[in-house]
Amino acid sequence: MTSLSRSKHLGTRAMAGGILKTTGTRLVNSTTGWVEPGPTPMPHNSSSRFDCNSISTAAVLLADILPTLVIKLLAPLGLHLLPYSPRVLVSGVCSAGSFILVAFSHSVGLSLCGVVLASISSGLGEVTFLSLTAFYPRAVISWWSSGTGGAGLLGSLSYLGLTQAGLSPQHTLLSMLGIPVLLLASYFLLLTSPEPQDPGGEDEAETAARQPLIGTETPESKPGSSWDLSLQERWTVFKGLLRYIIPLVLVYFAEYFINQGLFELLFFRNTSLSHAQQYRWYQMLYQAGVFISRSSLHCCRIRLTWVLTLLQCLNLVFLLADVCLSFLPSIYLIFIIVLYEGFLGGAAYVNTFHNIALETSDKHREFAMEAACISDTLGISMSGVLALPLHDFLCHLP
Repeated sequence: MTSLSRSKHLGTRAMAGGILKTTGTRLVNSTTGWVEPGPTPMPHNSSSRFDCNSISTAAVLLADILPTLVIKLLAPLGLHLLPYSPRVLVSGVCSAGSFILVAFSHSVGLSLCGVVLASISSGLGEVTFLSLTAFYPRAVISWWSSGTGGAGLLGSLSYLGLTQAGLSPQHTLLSMLGIPVLLLASYFLLLTSPEPQDPGGEDEAETAARQPLIGTETPESKPGSSWDLSLQERWTVFKGLLRYIIPLVLVYFAEYFINQGLFELLFFRNTSLSHAQQYRWYQMLYQAGVFISRSSLHCCRIRLTWVLTLLQCLNLVFLLADVCLSFLPSIYLIFIIVLYEGFLGGAAYVNTFHNIALETSDKHREFAMEAACISDTLGISMSGVLALPLHDFLCHLP
């Protein structure tokens, strides 16, 4: 099988895995009474101009991201000792359990437990498959990123479409139980065993652009040998990754501060869309932007990822100012900004991991991918912690 075919198979798996987290989170949000009123509707703050929920979407975000953060923090220390197949199996079982648990939940607490299961599935799956890309041509990073971006869009559209068609949140969740099956089938049946690779099939421009993360590389090393790296080698590689990790952390901090701290507060009353519908459209447009930019690596490659960080932080400042001052006259302007926000986030993700794959030796690549995937989770966790008090403060304003 050709390298392109292997890459497509991994991209297919990435889409299946990404749907688990994205769709699950949308539907759990509905059960907590925000996206779509569930069995236990949450009270709103009617005295606030923002029409706030008593539980911020950041609370769901923290339940969704903290287990993933723990997994990714521990992964570089010893997860490589566990074979890939059991990891994938656990990921699939947890995802199925999360759908079932939330579907039959009648309380916010139980729903959040379902989010935790989805988080375990997502975190374990992401760190597993990103490190697995070390065994395939570097072009697979593009397919992985496109798959996860497409999964986010499909998750948002499936929830939006099914609920708009009149399907209840419970039935929508149960209809998604085929996704864990697709996840397992795509790994165990579609994905082929890796073959010995050249340096990723890189072209001359990529070869010239390589700037090794550490001063010396060992060209004879093979992917998959990261299990015998010493602690000193791991620390050296990690320090080299910081120039990519820090910008990606900040990008995700800014965009998820917007998504979970501000989306609910960007509420327009002069439109035919309800508050819940506006929130769903924000999420769908954001995911559309992510999908487009994560699929753009073959058209546009960005080495200076800190530029994307700066632009995303400016997005945060601008939207926070609008929440406080309400100077934007139309929701359609917000739609454009949200789409642009997704462009920046997706571009930062795909280019960061492409640059890491390009600049690490075969011996270090598996560890580098495991270590760098903490970036998005750390940024999201930081944003959730800060978005909670901001949400409460703004919702108590008259």
